This record gives sequence, structure tokens and C-alpha cells, in this order.
Amino acid sequence: MADALKIGIAGLGTVGASLVRIIQQKSNELAVTCGRPITITAVSARDKARDRGIDLSTVTWFDRPEDLAEKGDIDVFVELMGGAEGAANISVRAALQRGLHVVTANKALLAYHGVELATIAEEKGSLLNFEAAVAGGIPVIKALRESLTGNSVSRIYGIMNGTCNYILTKMEKEGLSFAECLKEAQRLGYAEADPAFDIEGNDTAHKLSILTTLAFGNQIAADDIYLEGITNISIEDIHAAAELGYRIKLLGVAQRTDTGIEQRVHPTMVPVDSVIAQVDGVTNAVAIESDVLGELLMVGPGAGGNATASSVLGDIADIAKSQPGAQRVPVLGHPATTLEPYRKAQMQSHEGGYFIRLTVLDRTGVFASVATRMAENNISLESIVQRSKQHLAPSHHQTIILVTHATMEESVRKAVASIKSEGYLFGEPQVIRIERPKEEG
Repeated sequence: MADALKIGIAGLGTVGASLVRIIQQKSNELAVTCGRPITITAVSARDKARDRGIDLSTVTWFDRPEDLAEKGDIDVFVELMGGAEGAANISVRAALQRGLHVVTANKALLAYHGVELATIAEEKGSLLNFEAAVAGGIPVIKALRESLTGNSVSRIYGIMNGTCNYILTKMEKEGLSFAECLKEAQRLGYAEADPAFDIEGNDTAHKLSILTTLAFGNQIAADDIYLEGITNISIEDIHAAAELGYRIKLLGVAQRTDTGIEQRVHPTMVPVDSVIAQVDGVTNAVAIESDVLGELLMVGPGAGGNATASSVLGDIADIAKSQPGAQRVPVLGHPATTLEPYRKAQMQSHEGGYFIRLTVLDRTGVFASVATRMAENNISLESIVQRSKQHLAPSHHQTIILVTHATMEESVRKAVASIKSEGYLFGEPQVIRIERPKEEG
């Protein structure tokens, strides 16, 4: 049997501790499956005295992850600290420059430094694996890098943040407000004490930017994504969506168009009978549309110690099985030096139309004014409903719900701005894209 693959792990939080536990418990099985033992020889974390429920008596401890990367007796540096800058960035670069293989679950690091790190890895002949960085336990990175070779991807989309999906699911199932569901998510550990990164869509955007590069061969453009989170989604929106036959999900969407690549993250109404509408709780789902295979939908655990550790271990196993000097799969699916500059697509008509909810003063002429403002912006309405139900608006206000046909987002925003200037709007309007089944166009 070949010599052991020596692992150094930087970061012993939930994922890191789970990884250590799994490797130690399954050492015999891993040795048989990988053709060589996998041994943890060194670790680094903030607090050496903390009881993590794992045996670290036989490993070398490094206080600084940079020292582990530069001096540790290891073959693979596993980065599980998080963050785009600081120790994570410095130590991963050091490990790659040293010629070590690297495994990371750090989507922020890859979103902002992925091309540079891929360039170093490819120059050094090292592997840089990051399956756990996107969608937890779902093997979407391997699918795009390896399994879909020969396919031309046209669109990739999905539910990529378990925190948001849990909140939206709970709002619908239990009729609770956003604030109540967020508090419960924090209590259960699904949301951080400061949840902004998740609920404002940044986490999904980082993951989407990585998938976009793998799918389309462009340089990573994490800051060039239309971004809208779920903080403005109300229980009224949830109810209205249900009555129209939809459920609300936070989707990340990237697609190739005639004018470039479109990337967007925002709440979306999806048909209640669609597969993605059935993905509840902290589960993630990623769909890939391509010319040869058609549509591939992968669903699975999107977060959690074991799910993420499983993906990390899969990456380590791939390294253990790899042959020295063998042809490497490019880190980002295409050689880093050949990645094309990101070309943002021009705004185009959204075929699914839009859901628009307005709370307005209850007075004569408002309904007609709203319809007029839509017409002025060449927006064709599928339906316009005026409601005065108590649960939708106070007694001196009424709610108007509009569903448009395919139209430009710019037109919708201009129409809404015109309505706001009229002085009868109460609060902020709600605008949500609608995704319809393809056959409805």
C-alpha cells in the first residue's frame, strides 16, 4: 500500500471537528477505498484548550495556520477557517506556493481570490479542491468540472443558502413573520447572531459567482451580481404567492445570453408544483441546464458539520487517489490563464413576468392611476387585484396586487418609481420575479 497521505487542518469549528472525527472513525475504510491511509498529522485553531470531543493527542498543534501551511509535515492543507482575507488567504497561498495540495470550504476566499489561487495551483502542479464551498454536501463542483465535460451549459440556478430557505419555509408552513422565523433560525443555529451575510443574499452571490465561472469559463465577478435578499419578504407576500399557485424561494441564477453573462440573486416565485418549490428547510438545490444532458437537478444538505465535512473528505479522497504527475483537471474547469473577462449581459425581458404588491391609500382614482403608470411604461398586466382584507392592510389602506406579462425590469422599476411619486403609496412596494414552467414561456 502507498504511503499515507498526511493532512493538516486549519480551523476546528463544527466542520473541522466533524472532519477529524470521520477520518479517525473510518480510517480503515478510507485506506481501502483510497488505496492509501489518510492521516491527520497537524492542526491549527484559535483555542488549544477547548474540548471539541475529538482526539488530538497524536497530532502536531500550530497556533498560527500560516505556520502550519509553511512548516507542517503535510501533503494536503485543509482550510476551514473562512473569510476572504487574513489568515485564510495568507495560509492557502503559502501552502500552494510550497507545492502542497489544498482543500477549502471557503466560498468568500474563492469568490475574491479564486483566479489568482487557481493560477498558483496550476503553475505548481497542485490540486485546489473546493466542493464544500458551494451547496454543502451536493457534488455540484465535480459535476461542472468533470462530469459534464462536453456539455455546453446555458443556465445554472438554485437554492444555495439554507438559512434563507429555512426562514421562507417556516413563514409559509407556520404563518409566522420574517422576524419570528429569523429568531428561531438563530436559536437552532441555522443563522448567525449577525445574519446579514445570509439574509441579504451575499452568501448566495459568492457561491453563484464560483458556479458561473465553472459553467461559462469567465473570470469570477462576485461584485457584479444583481443582489436582493429576503428581508423585505412579508407574510402577505407568502399568502399572495400561495393564492397565485407559487412559493417564494431565494434563487441564485446565472445564464448565458447573446450579450454576455447574467448573474442575479433575488426572491423568486416558483410554481408550487415544480421540483424546486418542494425543497424546504435548510436543504439546497442546484439545477444545471445544458445542451447534451438537458436539465440536471441536484438536491441535498446545504450546510452542517457532517454534510460539509463529507464534501471536504471527498476532495481529500480524490487527492489520495490521484497519481503524481498525472494530468490535472483545471481548478475552475478551464485553465486559469484562459478564463475570459466577465462580460455583463444587457438587461433583457424577463419571460416570467413580475409580482408587484402595493399598499395604497384607500381613495378614489388610485386603482386607475396604478394601471395608467403601468401602461405608460409598456407593461402588460396579466391581472390586477384590489383588496381590502384586514390581514393585508389597515382599514384606511388597501392592497393592490399586480401580475405582469414578460417585461423589462427597468420598465417595472420606472413604473414603481412613478407610483411612489404620486403620494398615495404607503410603505415600500414589493417586486418579485416570477419563474414559470418553460412550456408557459
